[in-house]
Amino acid sequence: MASEDPSVSGVSGRYATALFELARDEKVVDAVTADLAKFSTMLTESPELLRLVRSPVFGAEAQTKALGAVLDKAGITGVSANFLKLLAANRRLFVVADVIRAYRALVARFKGEATADVTVAEKLSDKNLEALKAALKSVTGKDVTLNINVDPAIIGGLVVKLGSRMVDSSIRTKLNSIKHAMKEAG
Repeated sequence: MASEDPSVSGVSGRYATALFELARDEKVVDAVTADLAKFSTMLTESPELLRLVRSPVFGAEAQTKALGAVLDKAGITGVSANFLKLLAANRRLFVVADVIRAYRALVARFKGEATADVTVAEKLSDKNLEALKAALKSVTGKDVTLNINVDPAIIGGLVVKLGSRMVDSSIRTKLNSIKHAMKEAG
């Protein structure tokens, strides 16, 4: 299963596949998905948690203990908590973002959904998110799960990557195109 999708490969793909298969067998796919989404949000909002996850300075035991406290406070339990603690114990917590991304891809394939990576300059309103989902659904014919990344450097517009297709309507790209055209003309 992991070899079919290039986004589900390597160490993170193997861990994601193992987690997905366990969650599917235990019939907790949606609960694990929600827990991982919560943990992913915590990572983006907490520089301290991100440092704990990425820094090689923390040993496996210290990382597991600190992570356990964070998970307890967040209410992340069961399969999700055990899996995240396993990553820490195996010194693989630094790949957790890739594991979450790969897990989402596996769940989407399992549910017959598509996943799109979307980069925007600022957070989208709920109305705009729904419009984007509807537009992508009309193109793919599937429900589309969005992985939103906010990057002010694109200035405006958005970049959408859906499978092997990419649409870049960012202002940064348009400005770069104009700059190159002016260099060639001059």
